[in-house]
Amino acid sequence: MKFSKNALNFKIIAEVGSNWNGDIKTGKKIIKKLKDANADAVKFQMWRASDLYDTNHPNWNQIRKSELTPKHALEFKKYSDKLKIDCFWSVFYPEAVDFLENLHVKFYKIASRTSALMDQNSLETMQAIAKTKKPVIISMGLGGNKRKIQNIFKNNKKYFLYCVSKYPTKINEINFELMKKHDGFSDHTEGYLAPLQYAINLKSLNRVKFLEKHISISESVGPDKPFSMDIENFSEMIKHIKTIISLKK
Repeated sequence: MKFSKNALNFKIIAEVGSNWNGDIKTGKKIIKKLKDANADAVKFQMWRASDLYDTNHPNWNQIRKSELTPKHALEFKKYSDKLKIDCFWSVFYPEAVDFLENLHVKFYKIASRTSALMDQNSLETMQAIAKTKKPVIISMGLGGNKRKIQNIFKNNKKYFLYCVSKYPTKINEINFELMKKHDGFSDHTEGYLAPLQYAINLKSLNRVKFLEKHISISESVGPDKPFSMDIENFSEMIKHIKTIISLKK
């Protein structure tokens, strides 16, 4: 896994989701704040609103506005490269893979709904990513068929994340024992108690481990905002986790 250089074999991914408001300036501000917070990577989502949502959805206008286009992706990748923070995407339709390959992304994320084949393009999207032979980080919150996924990505490095697909998740809904069998934790709880517990529970860092967390800034207004951590608390969480991980070295 070729993340930017980091002495700790533990990578913290900031999920932006819709919190960039469909505005490039806001997106770049988030990227800058995440760099300052020492996040290892920033992740956006590339989907088409009409593929995933009904136009009668109560948040349709905001969802449609937050649809990330190739132009947005290019701007965010160039800016992230300039700041030297890794930038990558959860991809929801196969054509997006072709475009992101032209941006030389290092790896891809498979969302829980994609790994569970919930959407019309799920299988084709995974197959397109598989052809890149690049590493994939896969959330399993909706019970995807792990054996089938492993077969699809037989030529890719695979990292499976424990996830509970509830927004927000209550901490008593998390199975910390089951989490130990995964390569990371995609967290939807409020606060950072669950991420700290995950870091404390880790016994081995011989293989890279991941923590993914939704983040927002004060300007964020999208549907992901209610279950996202504000950037100040995210920065504090990173400091605590990296202290915990450094003690395990």
